Amino acid sequence: MRRLIGAWRPRLGAVVVGILLTVLALPLVGLFFFRLYENTLIHQTEAELIAQAAALSAAFAAEVREARLPRDRLGPAVSLSRADDKKSSTPALGGGQRVTLVYGRYTPIEPTLDLAVDPILPPRPGPRTGTQDPVYAAIGERLLPLLNDTQRITLAGFKLLDPRGVVIASSQEVGQSLAHVPEVALALAGQYASVLRQRISDQPPPPLYSVSRGAKVRVFVALPVIVDGRVAGAVYLSRTPNNVVKHLYGERGKLALAGLAILCITLLIGYVFVRLISRPINELLDRTRRIAAGETEAIRPLSHHGTREMAALAGGFLDMARKLQDRSDTIRTFATHVSHELKSPLTSIQGAAELLRDVGEDMTAAERERFHANIVADAIRLNSLVRRLIDLARAESVGPSGEVTTLAEAVAAVPTAGLPIRILAGGDVPLRMSTENASIVMSNLADNSFRHGASRLDLAAHALDEETVLIARDDGTGVSPGNRDKIFDPFFTTRRDEGGTGLGLGIIAALLKSHGGAIRLIDTEAGAGFEIRLPAG
Repeated sequence: MRRLIGAWRPRLGAVVVGILLTVLALPLVGLFFFRLYENTLIHQTEAELIAQAAALSAAFAAEVREARLPRDRLGPAVSLSRADDKKSSTPALGGGQRVTLVYGRYTPIEPTLDLAVDPILPPRPGPRTGTQDPVYAAIGERLLPLLNDTQRITLAGFKLLDPRGVVIASSQEVGQSLAHVPEVALALAGQYASVLRQRISDQPPPPLYSVSRGAKVRVFVALPVIVDGRVAGAVYLSRTPNNVVKHLYGERGKLALAGLAILCITLLIGYVFVRLISRPINELLDRTRRIAAGETEAIRPLSHHGTREMAALAGGFLDMARKLQDRSDTIRTFATHVSHELKSPLTSIQGAAELLRDVGEDMTAAERERFHANIVADAIRLNSLVRRLIDLARAESVGPSGEVTTLAEAVAAVPTAGLPIRILAGGDVPLRMSTENASIVMSNLADNSFRHGASRLDLAAHALDEETVLIARDDGTGVSPGNRDKIFDPFFTTRRDEGGTGLGLGIIAALLKSHGGAIRLIDTEAGAGFEIRLPAG
């Protein structure tokens, strides 16, 4: 089971679809994380209620001062000393209220309700029976038009309370007491209080509103009215904050355009991903299967490369496949040539040995000597062929060693050859090869020239900016036009009867290629000429 899980890999198409679905789902998921915006709406509502309460409190206080009520008709006293000229906050009291002491000369009240922290209390308790004070009742009647005009614009609920908590001005509950309501009781004690309560509605909210916690609450604010250091009453306000879902519904046109833009961007991302990544990968996989099945025509550039990295990957893979195909063809051809080259002398040796075994007693001494000589000659050819094959394998496998030699040092290390090697120019020119490998190149050049009737081999080297060029010329029979394209093929020789294996120039080409160089035949007036190029030493 663990092995199956480890072997499972998702398909690229599934990953792309998953990414696109995630992009599409992000705006929808975002609808469940707008508590911060809801808190902003709560704070905005509380701030507006505080401002309205402050204005009404000032008007209420002015009416009380004008009525010149005795101190015993006012509420409890609050300290107004300059030492207490400050604002302080207390922890939540009474199950979720935010309470702020309001005394002193400068008492700014900041909104403190937090939808994520403060509990939502049950709906406000109903009023109780109360007794109206005629003076406060008259003040309420005078302020009622102001409350109504304000309510038509702000849509907030207003209640003016006397020091005992009896409603003196409101659209309803006038003459009834709210002193038992916790936030009202705190206001009558000289403290500002705000609270979140469950909203009471005659109609159920739309289903979409269920994702919003703020759609179910109403903000209540109670602010004391201070006159001459005593509580002269309270202003009690409430309002439902603007709902975030309702706000988004009002912006449905813009949201539709945003959704359309997100959909278009998602489709564009999908198209770009498929065009630049998925399609080239699938095409490369198809090429892999076709090349593995032996279709050589599949080794060609992709129709769509996509990104630069994908083009490099596809190019590298196809180049590797092409080289492997060439290597496979070379090995196949090489094996055919090797089997043919080994088969001929082995067949000759086998035939001569069988004749000596069957009729050797009836042969003359001269005939037996001729057969013995053939066996020895074929064995020598086999030995030479095997050594040459070893040299060719070594030349193909050897790599640059970082060593540098000179043309003079390489020629000096060549074993005694059948013809002299002369350096006409550039004896001190560096060659980016070891002395041993450079001498192998020179010895094979000398052996090739000797087998084609040359009496000398002339060398000249000169260094360029990025490479070294070596020119080799001999005075032999040269290369016929029909053989010019085949002289570097393994086992091709026109001197097979003289012991030639056809591997000398192949060994040179392989050794130079492994060092980043190359050899080619050049035109000469007489004999044969070769140009060898190596990276600059």
